[in-house]
Amino acid sequence: MPLIMSQKSVAVVGAGIAGLASAIRLANQGLNVHLFERNSYTGGKMTVYEQDGFRFDAGPSLFTLPELVDELFKLSGKNPRDYFNYTKHHTACRYYWSNGKSISLTADQSENLHNIERVFGAKQARSAKEYFNHSKEKYELTAPYFLEKSLHRKSTFSNREVLKVIRKIPSLGIFRSLNALNGRYFESPELVQLFNRYATYNGSNPYRTPGIMQMINHLEHGIGTYLPKGGMHEIAKSLTKLAREVGVNIHLNTPVNKVCVRDRRFHSLLINEEYIEFDSVLLNSDVHHTYAHLMEDKVPRPKRTLAQKPSTSALIFYWGIQQTFEQLDLHNIFFSKDYKQEFDSIESNDGFWLDPTIYVNISSKLEKNDAPEGCENWFVMVNVPPNTGQDWTVIREKTKASIIERLSHELKVNLEELIVTERVLDPVLIEKYTSSAGGALYGTSSDNQLSAFLRHPNKKLGQFSGLYFCGGSAHPGGGIPLCLHSAKLAADWCIEDLLKETKPRDVFESLKSV
Repeated sequence: MPLIMSQKSVAVVGAGIAGLASAIRLANQGLNVHLFERNSYTGGKMTVYEQDGFRFDAGPSLFTLPELVDELFKLSGKNPRDYFNYTKHHTACRYYWSNGKSISLTADQSENLHNIERVFGAKQARSAKEYFNHSKEKYELTAPYFLEKSLHRKSTFSNREVLKVIRKIPSLGIFRSLNALNGRYFESPELVQLFNRYATYNGSNPYRTPGIMQMINHLEHGIGTYLPKGGMHEIAKSLTKLAREVGVNIHLNTPVNKVCVRDRRFHSLLINEEYIEFDSVLLNSDVHHTYAHLMEDKVPRPKRTLAQKPSTSALIFYWGIQQTFEQLDLHNIFFSKDYKQEFDSIESNDGFWLDPTIYVNISSKLEKNDAPEGCENWFVMVNVPPNTGQDWTVIREKTKASIIERLSHELKVNLEELIVTERVLDPVLIEKYTSSAGGALYGTSSDNQLSAFLRHPNKKLGQFSGLYFCGGSAHPGGGIPLCLHSAKLAADWCIEDLLKETKPRDVFESLKSV
């Protein structure tokens, strides 16, 4: 079949991780694949900064389910370890509260229960054991069907096992918020806040997002967290190398102006005033950007999808710190005093909250070459709303001052004096570099019960054919694992359709040439 499929061409627009993964999958089927990227680099949000002897992963900092990356190499007949290596990190995250409490959690349940009992008491440890078990049950029950399969194909719901899952929906926490669900398990406000944090993994509000998001906890505390050797950017680098080896034609500095329709089929791209024809087009681009800038007017807009609230964005400070801190780990969270008020502020689109929750990632804890000797590279992030015209210059300065004050107090140093180099990324710049509408990091939020069903399907459904979608704003959502799932769903759908369209005569002519 690859011999037949080699006569077919597919354009992939956007070289983020989902675009790279889908291109690799398509090329492995013998298709002639062209990957177009408007930037001078691949990886999308997964890029890297180097400044004054410090290296910073600019985008995602948390790595789970590494086997999804390995799968792409194995699919290509390659040994993943020849391209890409990673280590499992014992501590998933260290958590700090302004009242002096702190705790480290790992992928070892018994250790976690011991730590929770030590800090919060035996009763809360028993509740945590129940919580961890239920997180695992929800993940294992739903992931194979609602993350790894399309919610927009009838075949997904014809499976008996899926029907069993659907019957259990009332017990999955869909009809109450994550905060309400967590409050049923824990009396400790600190633990409720800790497990509320998992809403932010897809840019959502824990006081609105459904309780089924509890299952995200299992990724960290059940399966574990990892770090690629050389940093997160190595994922994009290794996949780019693989893509080229399996025959993907990568075109950098090549923005796509339009995706064009003829005879109710997406058949070409407009690039530099030239129309280039393809049999299918796969988009790894934000759906708001896609419909606003890439689609012809005659293509109907998915109004309900585009009307969904965007996910949160981020304000990120990349700091070179002239000191090391033994009390900090790879991942660290400093919680705000009032989590509800913080998210109310984000929802108001104000862009600034006096006491934000602060995430500090320090890859030099494991990758010593990421910072000069005696120094650390800090990736410091707070959640903010997407850009709607706020004065980000003012917000940056106020937020920086707030962060420095809080961390200086917690670490008992004058942090500002220790910052020897700085770079800042705000929603405006995120949108500029990634075309994510308003700089929203995860496409749309998951703040209502139907969010999963309102994400853009992996195939353009309706009267027009030949167009497929992957990435954070398509099903099943944002984050590395979900983007890799979306790449598989979109590529598989595309391949399936192209095979259906292959005429018997094409098969005959192909066999004659063998």
